[in-house]
Amino acid sequence: MSASKRRTNIISMIEGALCIALALVLTRLNLFVMPQGGSVDLELVPLLLFAYRRGAKLGILVGALTGIMKVLTGSYFLNIVQVVLDYPLAYAFAGIAAFFPRFLWLVLAALGQLTSHVISGAVFFAQYAPHGWNPWLYSLIYNAPVILAKYALSSIIAIILWRILQKAMPVTH
Repeated sequence: MSASKRRTNIISMIEGALCIALALVLTRLNLFVMPQGGSVDLELVPLLLFAYRRGAKLGILVGALTGIMKVLTGSYFLNIVQVVLDYPLAYAFAGIAAFFPRFLWLVLAALGQLTSHVISGAVFFAQYAPHGWNPWLYSLIYNAPVILAKYALSSIIAIILWRILQKAMPVTH
């Protein structure tokens, strides 16, 4: 491995660690709480920016590591399948941002994360659905507003910041 490639790898690891740390801080700063529960924050901004900057492979990895760190720092743990669906898998979807044109990647990343949370909610939290409700529908109604609000706000901010960062820092995949 050349010295230049090694330096790029080290810089990528440092940027990834900083984005994970920033996402963990931003997850604690709720912008608002939805009426049915769930909070909207800007934790996705650093994950989306990292995926843009470093590509899908590293973006997916940093998203999954963020999910793991959320579990280790006090998120809800029911069983291993629920944890995988709600944390590493759900946050890895932010990394697919690098695969697609701007609007499409946002939609697919949001749908991926929403799907992961809906499956988890319907399978593991069905008892919270109101009597007579389909747990899949309830999970979708519960999770969709939170995920869509997070992606809408985070995407707007990430796109604005990305345009600024493109001028200040060249992209290196």
